[in-house]
Amino acid sequence: MSLSPLPPQLQRKSLGDQVYESIREGIVSLRLEPGSMIYENELADTLRVSRTPIREAIRLLVSEQLLDVLPQRGTRIAYISQRKAAETRFIREHLEIGAFRVAAKMWNRQDRREVRGRIGELLEGQRAAAEEGDIGLFLQLDEEFHRSIMEVTGNATLLQVVYHMRGHLNRLRFLALKQFHHMDRVIEEHNGLLEAIEQGNEDLTARRLELHVGKLDVELPALREAYPQYFID
Repeated sequence: MSLSPLPPQLQRKSLGDQVYESIREGIVSLRLEPGSMIYENELADTLRVSRTPIREAIRLLVSEQLLDVLPQRGTRIAYISQRKAAETRFIREHLEIGAFRVAAKMWNRQDRREVRGRIGELLEGQRAAAEEGDIGLFLQLDEEFHRSIMEVTGNATLLQVVYHMRGHLNRLRFLALKQFHHMDRVIEEHNGLLEAIEQGNEDLTARRLELHVGKLDVELPALREAYPQYFID
């Protein structure tokens, strides 16, 4: 079991949300490895909570297909499915391109200094995480970068759907960052995206985002070769 007690930054949320996000982050960051079994008692002891929020978190993660329930055996971290990743990437790409286009269109309609400052802090945080080689933190900040831009649309449903879609993809993205060490390239692409959005250039924003999210297809064969034990199809 490679989880830690609930961190302070989660403690402002409900206990159920804290437990869910902690286990989900463990799955996405591969600290809970694909194919490994998890047990309610161990999770409750590790996270220092009762079994009730553990059961609820497991139920939600099963619905996201990040966990598999095996009859008579227990609960297993789902293997990485190339098919599932391709399906979610298709949905994520089209939703995010649409959202980023809207963000570019709306950007200059009001003062964006506050959101621009927050995005700047996220990019600085990514640079620091890259220097430290902290892939988990880098990926969390990557999520926040994309979310901060999509928040400009004011579409809360979109944010929720994209969040759940990215779980399967982010395990692959974590492996890609670990294998190819291209965090500097990701930061450069984020800066390019922000530049296009600030210019209000919808087409340029869409092209840059499509290139940004499409590189995983090229990297996938090498990831499967390097980590065959993580994949199911």
